[in-house]
Amino acid sequence: MGLRATDCGYRFLVLFFNCLLTFGSYFCFDMPSVLQPLFTGSTFCNTTNSSVNHTAENQTCCQDCLGMNADQYNLLYAIYAWTNAVIVLGAGFLIDKLGNRVGVFLFSSLCVLGSSTFAAGVFLRGTPYLLPLMLIGRLLFGAGNGSLTIVQNRITAFWFKDKELALAFGFTLAFSRLGSVLNFFLTPNFAKAFGLTWTLWGGAMLCGIGFVSAIIVSFLDKMGVKQLGADDNMKEESKKVKFTDIRHFSASYWLLALTIMFFYNGVFPFVADASDFIESKYDIQPPTSSYLAGAVYDVSMVLSPFLGGMIDVIGKRGYLAVLCCLLTIPVFGLLAFTYVYPLVATLWLGITYSFAAASMWPSIPLVVSQATVGTAMGLTTSIQMVGIGICNIVVGEILGQKNGKIPLERWQYMMIFMLANTLACITTSVMLNINDRRKGGILNQSRRQKMAREGKPLVSAVDEYDETDPLLSHTRRDNKSIIN
Repeated sequence: MGLRATDCGYRFLVLFFNCLLTFGSYFCFDMPSVLQPLFTGSTFCNTTNSSVNHTAENQTCCQDCLGMNADQYNLLYAIYAWTNAVIVLGAGFLIDKLGNRVGVFLFSSLCVLGSSTFAAGVFLRGTPYLLPLMLIGRLLFGAGNGSLTIVQNRITAFWFKDKELALAFGFTLAFSRLGSVLNFFLTPNFAKAFGLTWTLWGGAMLCGIGFVSAIIVSFLDKMGVKQLGADDNMKEESKKVKFTDIRHFSASYWLLALTIMFFYNGVFPFVADASDFIESKYDIQPPTSSYLAGAVYDVSMVLSPFLGGMIDVIGKRGYLAVLCCLLTIPVFGLLAFTYVYPLVATLWLGITYSFAAASMWPSIPLVVSQATVGTAMGLTTSIQMVGIGICNIVVGEILGQKNGKIPLERWQYMMIFMLANTLACITTSVMLNINDRRKGGILNQSRRQKMAREGKPLVSAVDEYDETDPLLSHTRRDNKSIIN
C-alpha cells in the first residue's frame, strides 16, 4: 500500500526532493570564490629573459584567466544580491498568490538559464563583453535562486509546521551546504583537469538537478494537499493575500529580519573573498586556501540537521540568536589582528552560522500567519540581500580596483567592517528578545511549554500573538491573558 499524505514517511519524501531543489544552485553560487585566482588572474603572458643574448625565454601564461580586478569580481556577488533584493520581494507574494507549484518551475528554470549564461560568458574572454554577459547570468541566477529558496521554505513550513519544523529547515540547509562544500572540494581540481569553461558548464548542469526535483516535488505536493483536503482552503486563503498585509507584520518579524541581515552580512561577503584573503595573509596556496574557506559550509552541513532537531525540542530561538552573534565577535578579531591558523576562525564561524541558520529562519513562520509565509520569507530575503549587496560593494571599495596582491592593511579593514556588522546584529537580536518577551515569549518556548500553553482553554497561541495587532503596539486586548 502506498504512502498517504498523513504518514510521516510522505512528508519526509517531500522533504528529500525539496532539499534537492537548491543543491545545484548552491554549488554554483560560490564557484567564483573557489575560482577567484582564475577570475582575477591576468590574461597576459609574463616573459623573462634567461640570457643576455635573448636566446631562451621562460614564459608563463594563464590561458583560462579572465583578468578581472577586485572591484569587478565583487560585482559578481553584488549584482546577485541586488537582484535577489528586488525579485524575491515580489516573488514571495507571487508564490502566496499562485502557489508552490508555479514557483518551483519558474525559479528552477531561471537558475538553469542564469548559470548557463554565466558559463557562456567565458567564450568572450578578452573582449569587453565578457563582464556584461557574466553579470546578466548572475542576475538571472540570482532572480531564480533566492526565489527558489522561498518556495522551498514555504513547502517545508506547510508540511512540517507544529511537527519537526526546525529539523526540516536544518535538512534543507544541510543539502544546500552540501552543494557548497562539494564545490569547495571538487571545483579546484576539476578546473585544473578540464579548464574553466567545462567547470562552469558543469555547474550549470547541476542546476538541472533542481529542475528535475521541481517536477517531482510539485507532483508530491499536489497529491498530498489533495489527500489532506487542504487544496480548496489554500486557494481561498491565497485569494485573500494582499501585498499590503506586510503592514500587519509584528515588530518581532522586523527585528528578526534585521538580525538575519546583519548576521549574513558577516558570512557571505567574507566567504566570497576568503580564499584570496587566506592566500594573501597566510601564504597558503590554492586549492588548500579554498578548502579552508569552505570549512564554514562543512560545519554547517554536518551540524544543521542535529541543531534543528534540538531546537524543535528546547526552543530558545531568540536566546540562541543572541548567543551566536556574541560568539562570532572573536572570529573577525582573530582574522584581523592575529596570525592564528585560519582554519580555527572558519570552523568557528561555521559553528555560529549553523546555530544562526537553525534558529533564525525557522522562526519566521512562528511570527506571521500561514497565508503570508511566502511574502514574509521573500521580504526577509530581500532585506538580507540588500545588506549583502551593500557589503559586497563596500568590500570591493575597501580592497581596491587594481589588479595584483592586495595589501594586508586593506584585508584588516575588511575584517573590521565584518565585525561592525556583527555588533549591529547583537543589538537587533537583543531588541528581538525584549520585544518577544513582551509579546509572550513565543520564540523561546520549548515544545513542552508550547503544548502546555495550547492546552489551556482560555489562552491560545493565536490570541497571544495576533498578526493584525498594530506594529509596536504597547497594549493588548482586554480579553487576552499573557503568561510570562
